[in-house]
Amino acid sequence: MNKKNGFLFFLTLCIEAVITYFVASTFSVRFIEVMGIIGAICSGLFLLLTSGGGPISNFYTARNAGITGIIQKREAFVFKKGAVFFASVVYFCIGLIFFILLVTNAIPPA
Repeated sequence: MNKKNGFLFFLTLCIEAVITYFVASTFSVRFIEVMGIIGAICSGLFLLLTSGGGPISNFYTARNAGITGIIQKREAFVFKKGAVFFASVVYFCIGLIFFILLVTNAIPPA
């Protein structure tokens, strides 16, 4: 992993942690209770936004065809994995492990 990907990985983890902190403080729950949910939401968003030929790309293609009348060839779905997506998946997995530990009472309730 080069420096740029390492930096993006770390930055993504930090941003998701800040988002989780604000969500947890807003709803008065513990940080580890919402980690998995935030990680899953971010993973899904990054999957949709960084892939090519997905629903967002198809929407813009259809919109442009409706406006201009020029029909473009549809792109096949291509998943572009990167450091940001993998950081989000790692954050989700850590949150899932904490959630399982909470449910099994390995971590005591608040």
